[in-house]
Amino acid sequence: MFIQTESTPNPATLKFLPGQTVLDMGTADFPSAEGAAASPLATRLFTVTGVKGVFFGNDFVTVTKAEETDWDHVKPAILGAIMEHFQSGQPVMADDAQQAGSGHAAHDGADSEIVGQIKELLDSRVRPAVAQDGGDITFHGFDRGVVYLHMQGACAGCPSSTLTLKMGIENLLRHYIPEVTEVRPVAV
Repeated sequence: MFIQTESTPNPATLKFLPGQTVLDMGTADFPSAEGAAASPLATRLFTVTGVKGVFFGNDFVTVTKAEETDWDHVKPAILGAIMEHFQSGQPVMADDAQQAGSGHAAHDGADSEIVGQIKELLDSRVRPAVAQDGGDITFHGFDRGVVYLHMQGACAGCPSSTLTLKMGIENLLRHYIPEVTEVRPVAV
């Protein structure tokens, strides 16, 4: 098994491509070891000293390291953990773990048509682009013209995420949906 690695715009995060499907649909975010019980692979990765966060996409695993950790020291152990996991035949997610469908928060009410347009633009234009960088951005809420988005994987804590939000996503949404006035990140 050959696992490729790619850098991301976030220097604390690397993207690992195992050459096979990681998740059939959706994404899974484990910002800390506490929630990793839903995934045997995430649990295994958190046993590597210096691993701070784990995120799964369709064909990649994104790992965020602690600030004081050097990639030269932790990368070989992460590669070994990913390889061991896939060779063991264990599932990425436990059988009873719920896999997110769209990843977006539900929203109903007077703004439901606008929210539908926001989610469609996020799914068609934004999420594929940020997935290439090892992350995901999902809809969290819409209130009085302000769109609240949740950043995951490489996007969470990335130095360029504010620029991506303001110059990229906010401009895109404002262009297509005049009711949108601002985009803000939200921590979940």
